Amino acid sequence: MTNALAVDAWMQHPTPGFLSHRAFESLMRWTGQEPPTEEIPIEATVAAMDEAGVGTGMLSAWHAPSGPMIGNDQVAEWCAAHPDRFAGLASVDLARPMEAVRELRRRVEDDGFKGLRQLPWLWETPPTDRRFYPLFAACVELGIPFCTQVGHTGPLMPSEVGRPIPYIDQVAIDFPELVIVGGHIGYPWTEEMVAVCRKHENVYIDTSAYTPKRYPRELIDYMKTKSGRRKVLWGSNFPMIGPAAALEGIGELGLDEETTGLFLGGNARRVFGLPG
Repeated sequence: MTNALAVDAWMQHPTPGFLSHRAFESLMRWTGQEPPTEEIPIEATVAAMDEAGVGTGMLSAWHAPSGPMIGNDQVAEWCAAHPDRFAGLASVDLARPMEAVRELRRRVEDDGFKGLRQLPWLWETPPTDRRFYPLFAACVELGIPFCTQVGHTGPLMPSEVGRPIPYIDQVAIDFPELVIVGGHIGYPWTEEMVAVCRKHENVYIDTSAYTPKRYPRELIDYMKTKSGRRKVLWGSNFPMIGPAAALEGIGELGLDEETTGLFLGGNARRVFGLPG
């Protein structure tokens, strides 16, 4: 079912600084994993993609209130080392809005980053917070999407900021030109997320953090509609879920060939402006 055109819409390289952050203590405990103590070469992430037949990964930076968990410089280096396999997503310091806007512009214009990813739960503030709005305007001007998380949080942080309604709905009303990608499906508010996608032309969903056997029925039904087939992007959330595991069972969803192609890569290539 996979080929070189497949795009992983949400992944990050597993650095010790990222996986040892206190936000992931509960996830490490649930999965029985231990954070790495030594740096892992970026080639290990490429190998995981190769195993699953994934051509391109949207490689994300992470910025917490305490500072970078995965820095934009790191992501830029990895993308430069494997330009045919990775495209970067920036993350910035929400506490310094103008500095954040300048950093986002620099990463897009100088390093070729393809989007911005900010995690409201990490900042314990919804995406309607006034500090997000200069970044939304910059995304529109730069022609890149705003990528975020919707639904409950796996880490032991408040989940309310991940509700599609009212937060994503309100942002899309205030910035109708802004392309928004809501990662992690939106569960347990998947119906809300689907409703927001139906309502707003530029709002999308990605399936990262879920394997196909766990996709909610309302999401699968939406993917089979004329509009929904163009609104859902596949993602893994590597290293929490590997790309091979995130692809297992897609053939059992009952999607036709065209919808499967759009889901696995076509929609992401359009949304992120990727070649092919």
